[in-house]
Amino acid sequence: MPTHHDAPLADRQASSRPTAPRPVAKHRSRRQKAVRRTQLIGLTAALAAAAGTTTVGLTTSTSGPANASGDAGLSQAQAEALTAARVERRELGSRDASRIDLSLEAAKKAAATKAAQQRAAKLAANEAITKRRALALAAAKAAAAKKAAENARALAAARAEAQAKAKAIAKQAALAKAAAKEAAENAPKVVLPTTGYRLTARFNQAGSRWARNHTGLDFAAPMGTPVRSVLAGEVIQAEYAGAYGRQVKVRHADGTVTSYGHMSEFDVSVGDSVEAGTMIGRIGMTGNTTGPHVHFEVLRGGETAINPEPWLRDHGVTP
Repeated sequence: MPTHHDAPLADRQASSRPTAPRPVAKHRSRRQKAVRRTQLIGLTAALAAAAGTTTVGLTTSTSGPANASGDAGLSQAQAEALTAARVERRELGSRDASRIDLSLEAAKKAAATKAAQQRAAKLAANEAITKRRALALAAAKAAAAKKAAENARALAAARAEAQAKAKAIAKQAALAKAAAKEAAENAPKVVLPTTGYRLTARFNQAGSRWARNHTGLDFAAPMGTPVRSVLAGEVIQAEYAGAYGRQVKVRHADGTVTSYGHMSEFDVSVGDSVEAGTMIGRIGMTGNTTGPHVHFEVLRGGETAINPEPWLRDHGVTP
């Protein structure tokens, strides 16, 4: 026991130490620990029941030693049962997780398979569309090529036909030209003014029917008999000329002019070109005449009348 002499020192030491926790706080801590222990024991009992243990001994003593499993207040059998329950629970959880993983993996595989099928179907559809387009394009090209070939054949046929026609026309033209040339070559260089005639008056013949001696040859023939140009030349007159009646004059290459009078009609006009034998009118009785005939004159230089008979003979015909 400390003496009273020591009290002051003890008091001093006690006053220098830290203040201990209040009893109320210590009581609260013990109560919380007890609650937690009770909850743990309840959980242990539930696990033991799940593991098939029918009787589980529980205690709230804190002084007993812990069993080998580390669970306070449990017997060896209870601890083993609890451990087995924990193991089974872990295995069940692992199996459930595995099932979930397998289900997720299967779902992923199914989704991937479906996506692959959709992609394959889309590719197949695109390929089919591409093939159809290619076939359509090929058909269009074939049709275009066929039409182009048909057009080319038609054009070639048209060209060939045109060339054939042109050749035929050229051939006909050549034949006509050759015929004209042959006709011109074979045509008489000079002809008599008419046919089926008789001479009723000659050059320089005197008579009461004329104001002076006769200036040409009279070729009497039926009314309407054709009157022709004796040589090639140009028509310089086609008009009614008083006593000569309807008269035509033709100028020839050497300047000589031939005159045809008393005709009933004209078949040429001034400016026309005529060949030897070209019809210029018809026998008539116009002007100073006593019967149908053509009065034919030859005018050298277009003015001086000369005897037509020798002139005609000089050109190859005899009236």
